[in-house]
Amino acid sequence: MKKLVGKKQLFIYAMAGLGINMLNLIVGTYLTDALMVEGFSKDIEYWTYANVTLISAAVWSVLVSVAKIIDGFIDIPLAGLTDNFKSRWGRRRPFIFVGLLGVILFYCLFLIPVSKVEGSIGNTIWFFFILAFFYVFYTLTMVTYYSTYSEITKTEDDKLTLSNYKSVFDVIYFVMGYALIPAFVSLHLNIRYIALIFLPLSLTMLIPLFMIKEQSTRPQDVALAFDFSKDAEKEYLDSKFEQVGMLKSIKIVFKNATFVKWMLIFMALQFGLQMFMAGENVFFSGALNFEGYKITLVTACVFAPVPLTLIIYHKLSKKMGFKVGFIYSLLMFILAMIIMTICYKIENDTVRLVLACFGGVVASFGVGAFFSVGYSIPAALAAMDYQKTKVQHGAMYFAVQGLASGVAGAISSGVVWVNLRDNGLVWIMGIVVGVSALVALALTFLLPKELSIFAKASLENKQDNKIVLDKNDITLDMIDDTNELIEDLESKDSSDDE
Repeated sequence: MKKLVGKKQLFIYAMAGLGINMLNLIVGTYLTDALMVEGFSKDIEYWTYANVTLISAAVWSVLVSVAKIIDGFIDIPLAGLTDNFKSRWGRRRPFIFVGLLGVILFYCLFLIPVSKVEGSIGNTIWFFFILAFFYVFYTLTMVTYYSTYSEITKTEDDKLTLSNYKSVFDVIYFVMGYALIPAFVSLHLNIRYIALIFLPLSLTMLIPLFMIKEQSTRPQDVALAFDFSKDAEKEYLDSKFEQVGMLKSIKIVFKNATFVKWMLIFMALQFGLQMFMAGENVFFSGALNFEGYKITLVTACVFAPVPLTLIIYHKLSKKMGFKVGFIYSLLMFILAMIIMTICYKIENDTVRLVLACFGGVVASFGVGAFFSVGYSIPAALAAMDYQKTKVQHGAMYFAVQGLASGVAGAISSGVVWVNLRDNGLVWIMGIVVGVSALVALALTFLLPKELSIFAKASLENKQDNKIVLDKNDITLDMIDDTNELIEDLESKDSSDDE
């Protein structure tokens, strides 16, 4: 795969996931919430599909969890498929294109209930299947896209830069999702119409189809393009990367002790983070009794500062190592959850709003880092693995991480959150999320050194490379000077002979 050159190309490539991630946020946060009226206290007719609970809450809490688990487990076979796929268009582009079409189709179908009867089992089953298929195609698209991060970049610094740019675009779609959508609701637009407004953003996923320069992976095309014999053709493919089956790929990933420890941390983090992302609009509306514009203000405080907080996080990580930067982010996020919980006990509307905004700003110091690590750590571990084994299966690292995230999300935003809402316990969301982050913090101390110093080591390697380049420049300058001196002496000798 041809490597991206320069920060401009990395920036454009990072933009690709913006639209698809936005659709996923709307489905997972707003449209699934819109099926129930429980938990809302303001503008219920605009936050929900029909101002009634269209599904059976008890059955839905189970089925939405199953859909998220399917989302997690489907990552692995899809990753194995894209890592070993042979086509005239390469390994990655076909799955990005097919996945994009599927995401758009099932996103639109999720906007259509089959019945407007309260507590409908038919609606419950319908939305379960649509949600499950949406997650399958979303996973197919994003696992394939993320797997290219370790293949389309040249250096560790490029991987970090691409992850940072991706985090910035995550901030953009989170601001649109969590700040702009409540503003639209306050203008009395129904959530289904708002969902259609953001549908064209999905076309940003066309970017990789034009930027990925991948040759055909079909053996006959390779032989034709290079005029190779069959033996030479295999040697050519093997020199590029080693392809392995899905089971062997899984075995290699799970034998990576560093990655397994990271998965434990990531699951604990995702349990709380996904509940926070899925439930914050209900928490702000139901527990804190905020109207649309107040929800917009608080969520803007959570996400708008993230570009600045990301800079702070990465500077700290490069100076002290990834482990220190990550612990700092977790501590800030835990503090934010404490502040959010205190807000529930405050009766004065103005004081509650100001304190919630302050808690949002504090949360942004954690949220930005949590966006970044989901891309940079699997890409870095996949690259390290390739250096050792020559097996190029970056998609499998993202797939297993997706499985961990799916299982954690199924339990937190599926079983736990739905039942908290159904039992009128929305206000304890901050406590549950904070405890989850605290568990992740404790597990962080299990990280091995190679990952603890990841960002710091990348910077040191970059500096070492610069020193080597500087030495080469000096050597070249000395050679040029010597050649000029020889030419002058030869010219002088020629003049003397004459």
